[in-house]
Amino acid sequence: MELKNGARLRSQVDATEVIVVRAVDGDVDLSCGGHPMLELSATAAEGLTAADGLTGGTQLGKRYTNEAGAVELLVTKPGTGTLTLDGEALDLKTAKPLPASD
Repeated sequence: MELKNGARLRSQVDATEVIVVRAVDGDVDLSCGGHPMLELSATAAEGLTAADGLTGGTQLGKRYTNEAGAVELLVTKPGTGTLTLDGEALDLKTAKPLPASD
């Protein structure tokens, strides 16, 4: 799948929906719960469940990114599946700490 900024995607195994905030060039394997993410208008396959070990879940309004920071997704609907990019689990993006004012 080729990601584009602003694309809206959904999971096939749970309620997770995301918006692509930052994309990379080329084809990538973006999955949730071990199954490929789909466009919002696409029909999901019946009877799919999250793969073992990929049930960490997503949080509403949080951003997820890969280790290199090349891809960033914003969760618009939370779910129970883990987001992965090319087999690597995406991490919850944390705020940068502010400098001390002492």
